[in-house]
Amino acid sequence: QVQFVESGGGLVQPGGSLTLSCAASGSISSSYVMGWYRQAPGKQREMCATITTGGNTDLADSVKGRFAISRDNAKNTVYLQMISLKPEDTGVYYCYYRRRSGSLYIGNAYWGQGTQVTVSS
Repeated sequence: QVQFVESGGGLVQPGGSLTLSCAASGSISSSYVMGWYRQAPGKQREMCATITTGGNTDLADSVKGRFAISRDNAKNTVYLQMISLKPEDTGVYYCYYRRRSGSLYIGNAYWGQGTQVTVSS
C-alpha cells in the first residue's frame, strides 16, 4: 500500500501561481513514476505532469511552459510548480504513483485524495 500527503491547493487569481506537493510513504519501490492528474468539473481525469525516479518528465500540452514538475527521491516527494494559472486549470489535482521496471509499469496505480485548485477572480 502507498499513502500520500498532498498539500498546496487553494484559491488563486488568474495569472497567479501555486505549488503542490505530494509525499508518498509505505511500499515505495526504488523505481517509480509519480505525478499529478487533474479533473475539472464534468470532465474526465487527465494527466497533468509526471516524473520518473530517473528524472524523465511528461507534461500535458495545455500546461507546458507554465507548469514544472520536480522530485526529491530521498523524500519520495514530488512538486508541481504552477505559474500563469488560468480559470481552465481549475479542478481537483490528484497525486499519482505507480511502480516501474525499466519502461514497464508494474501493479496498480495509487491515488491521493486530491487537492482543490480554483483559479478565479
